[in-house]
Amino acid sequence: MSDVEITAVRDGHTFDESALERYMAANVDGFSLTDSAGTAGKLAVRQFEGGQSNPTFQLEAGGTRYVLRKQPPGELLPSAHQVDREYRVMKALWDSAVPVPKMYALCEDPSVIGTKFYIMEMIEGRLYTENKLPDQTPEHRRAMFLDLARVLAELHKVDPIAVGLETFGRPGNYYERQIGRWSKQYVASKTEQIDAMDSLMDWLPANLPAEAGAMIVHGDYRLGNVLWHPTEPHIVAVLDWELSTRGDGLADVGYLCQDYHGEGYDDPGLVGADLEALNIPTEDEFVAHYCKHAGLPGIESWTFYLAYNMFRSAGIIQGVYKRGLDGNASSERALSFEHMARQRSERAWQLLQERGLV
Repeated sequence: MSDVEITAVRDGHTFDESALERYMAANVDGFSLTDSAGTAGKLAVRQFEGGQSNPTFQLEAGGTRYVLRKQPPGELLPSAHQVDREYRVMKALWDSAVPVPKMYALCEDPSVIGTKFYIMEMIEGRLYTENKLPDQTPEHRRAMFLDLARVLAELHKVDPIAVGLETFGRPGNYYERQIGRWSKQYVASKTEQIDAMDSLMDWLPANLPAEAGAMIVHGDYRLGNVLWHPTEPHIVAVLDWELSTRGDGLADVGYLCQDYHGEGYDDPGLVGADLEALNIPTEDEFVAHYCKHAGLPGIESWTFYLAYNMFRSAGIIQGVYKRGLDGNASSERALSFEHMARQRSERAWQLLQERGLV
């Protein structure tokens, strides 16, 4: 298990805590600085390590804990750090089969603490970032991977219009728009020449598959973005919806399965792992379990989804590294990602070559 590290608010991420306290008193139902014993206190603010894009904070007042997500300080790329998107989609999914925290308030007025932010329920659960789940039993490993597939399928079965997300994102031309977006953001944060990225930016738009439909796409669905029940192998909360939109849900499946082919976001991934001994589903088993719950016969053009996601991940990681160089990253780990964009994009191009697609 990866314990969630909570620290004092780091340099460069401080804000007016008194202003936040006043905002919560006026806008968060049930907020109080007095605990159940009648003891009055003040708002306590600490920062979670992680949250590479949007800084995340634990708030505590009157014996109740909340989570605050905000935009990072500094100059922001136009389409990045959309905390309002996170708030809107989780609020919409509250009554669905997808487990999400309760949303309390969205503040789009930067004059309060300096940036947009939202406040949500803090759910107690386990967080894991190592794909091999080293401290789990073989039975729980398999159950956890299969629950990742099941919950993702439940998300993709939600009707966006039925939950009030009819204007959330733009349906149609999903991959074309996404490839264009991440190409621009990669170029804007580029720090070295990576030939594989240039090759992918040419190949991907020329090899788009037919889209599966305009469903809710999480955009960053992976082991490190879900919380698990304290003792049981099932998900109690799906987090980090900043990249969510409407589009082709098969992009989410490919994103999660890229860890079978290269380094994971937080660890070496599953390349070379003895999946049978670990009792972790193979890539084919994982995809089949997703398809069973999603009601699909299978997935064509599978390698496209893997290559697309490795390219997209490389673009995201390059942005994190560039923010680290600029001094406004959400985590001190940002500079450790120096070579990951190259590794991820080169593996994607190699996979296309191995399968005779280039």
